[in-house]
Amino acid sequence: MALFLEAIDDFPELEDFVVTYEKWQEKILNYFDARQTSAAVEGVNNKARVIIKRGYGLKSTNSLWTRLILDLNRAKDLAITTIRKIRDLVTGFRAIFSPVCT
Repeated sequence: MALFLEAIDDFPELEDFVVTYEKWQEKILNYFDARQTSAAVEGVNNKARVIIKRGYGLKSTNSLWTRLILDLNRAKDLAITTIRKIRDLVTGFRAIFSPVCT
């Protein structure tokens, strides 16, 4: 803590960083213990936000889910399957994620 106070005295711009670090210190340090991150979840969230922004006016949840799957690098796996199989896959994803994405 003394190191932080000294750093803030010399560089007041670091105060926001120190406050953030203190707030999330346990979770930050947990990464180094168990190498656990939420990077995959954050990546999916980011992809969904980009799709929503890119698809301004998009009204169909079917289209949103299909675009999300394709953007998550599943396109190469799905390209050889039928449209019916893609729809079944989207239905399965929707069943899993829709209750938590309302």
